[in-house]
Amino acid sequence: MRIPVLLSALLLSAGAVALTAGSATAADCGALTYQATATLSGSTWTAKLGSSTVYTGTDMRAAVQAAVSALPSRTSKQNVLVRGSGSISAGSRISLPSYTLIDVCGTINVTGSGSGDYAPIYTRGTTDVEVAHLNVTGAPLYGIFARSVNNLTLGVIDMRLSRGLGVRIDNYGNTAVMAKNIKIGSVYVSGASSHAVETYGVDGITIGTVTARGVGESGLLLNQTINATVGTVDAENAGTGTGYAAFRMANRNGRVGSSYPTNIRVGTVKARGGGRGVFCVSESGGAVIDRVDIANTGNNSVLVENCYNVTIAGVSGTITGGGEVRISSRTEFAPSANITFKNLTVTNTSIRWSPCTGSNNVVTNVTRVNSTLTWC
Repeated sequence: MRIPVLLSALLLSAGAVALTAGSATAADCGALTYQATATLSGSTWTAKLGSSTVYTGTDMRAAVQAAVSALPSRTSKQNVLVRGSGSISAGSRISLPSYTLIDVCGTINVTGSGSGDYAPIYTRGTTDVEVAHLNVTGAPLYGIFARSVNNLTLGVIDMRLSRGLGVRIDNYGNTAVMAKNIKIGSVYVSGASSHAVETYGVDGITIGTVTARGVGESGLLLNQTINATVGTVDAENAGTGTGYAAFRMANRNGRVGSSYPTNIRVGTVKARGGGRGVFCVSESGGAVIDRVDIANTGNNSVLVENCYNVTIAGVSGTITGGGEVRISSRTEFAPSANITFKNLTVTNTSIRWSPCTGSNNVVTNVTRVNSTLTWC
């Protein structure tokens, strides 16, 4: 079901920052002015630029790509409306160039198999791309794949999948330059075999809500990402039987130069079941999670391993059952330091710092109910 939203009303609880999403702000699906369209009638797709027909046929991907490609060269956004539902192959893409908004009022069902970075919505080396609304079902490799992009906006994204990864934003195509200025309103992903949302190499990202249900790995995974503000991560059964987490930070996430100033701010992490609740690993840090609500995880409720300057929970939190809350370190990295667990009620699980390496790790204002504390 598509849910109308006012994107500017998606307030991020971590600092109450309003998310504005360019020309899609305050618009229901199909409510904008569109320069190009791809419309399904019966079994026939018709793509138009203005009143001129640029494609007629039964292939959804070809119709949408024809509408996108018909737009003239430009230095400001033009809008493409997709009205109708259909299927595309997992080994194909709808590629969005710079200065393109796409509004999909229907569902893209992904079938078959493929390999590589194919996705129903794909953009690479671009600026000012916007996906205002998108529903994806089936078995994509990625639902949205964006590489080396600037000024990317994702509005209301809903993916009910049987495999794959939901949203991937990275800079692997140009590792010297990070992807920048990313805005995400709300993403719902169920059934993915990998993560619901993953970033790698991003500088500046604002996320309203990530909702993950029954995904194979993390709900939200931030890798080597700085200057991030996240409202809510809400995950049920994310990474069941694995070490992945509702919210995971890895690969020097939050590291700015050689230090860890606070630059990763998360309003709420909610986790039910699955693998871990919160996992920080591999020289990540610079993070404050204001609120946690974690229960009955199959692995650690919280694991902080070789991370620096991390606070859980800045405002309040409850952790019930599941695996222990732990600070840990592996020998290949400097030990965890400046980690604070506070403002928590921890019930039916333990709190432990082991091994006893690192410094300035603190437990304060924590209420324990049937919970042991082992601290260095």
